[in-house]
Amino acid sequence: MLQAASSWSNHAFNQVPDSQNRIHSDDMAEAYGYTGALVPGVTVSAYLIHPAVVAWGADWLSRGHAHVTIKSPLYDHGRFDVVAGPDADGYSAELRSEDRLCAVAEVSLPAAPPPAPLRRGDPLLADGHKPPAATRAHFEALRENGCAAAPFRWSAEHPMATYLREADALPALLRTDAAAGSGYANAAFLLGCGNWHFASVAQMNPWIHLETRSWNYAPLLLGTPLVSEMTVVDLFERKGHEFADCRFHLFRADTDECVFVNEQRAIYRMRQV
Repeated sequence: MLQAASSWSNHAFNQVPDSQNRIHSDDMAEAYGYTGALVPGVTVSAYLIHPAVVAWGADWLSRGHAHVTIKSPLYDHGRFDVVAGPDADGYSAELRSEDRLCAVAEVSLPAAPPPAPLRRGDPLLADGHKPPAATRAHFEALRENGCAAAPFRWSAEHPMATYLREADALPALLRTDAAAGSGYANAAFLLGCGNWHFASVAQMNPWIHLETRSWNYAPLLLGTPLVSEMTVVDLFERKGHEFADCRFHLFRADTDECVFVNEQRAIYRMRQV
């Protein structure tokens, strides 16, 4: 029987206030009707996945699955509460802040993840690559012709090395200080690789991360070089917003081993305000 996942609380942390996606800054977020800078969706997801790491440890990092949907903004410094309740093979959870439902998740620990994808060998983005504007036509071309791959490296210096201001509050497996933790990559970084890859193929500002379905395949140690391969799955418009559904396969660059799969939905063009 799985160890039960526990509810928990903390204060939200916007790790990237200077991001090129200015929705994480006060000025642009307020221009779009929000009350302040939005905490990244991948960070919100990490808060909902945190109970899985605490309860299941390395097993979660090796085969865990999560489906997270963002419902409303989480603001920097705001207190949040994650309430987790058991279900058949994991837990369901809600994240609330200031009496608002900000996100929901279904998190599970299957006996094994789905068969791991194989690396296609897509060419890497060129150094200094400057993407064209994010238009429906551009994303249609990416869906038809494929996307360049993007390189990453898991590092203690990365902005997503922690999803809490007090890094020593992370589960021990995720702490990057050598004396205290194992330094494995956290969900904010792993999901963030999809975000950064998405933002590297089209110029968009602002844009909104909305939903992910992710699968872990192997714990990721500090210093590991990575390659992300991207597929545009679907494009659609709803209420004046332009959406893209994309799939990201994250591989170790040195062995081609798949470590993480993420299916992501995002608004790449927000309606005018």
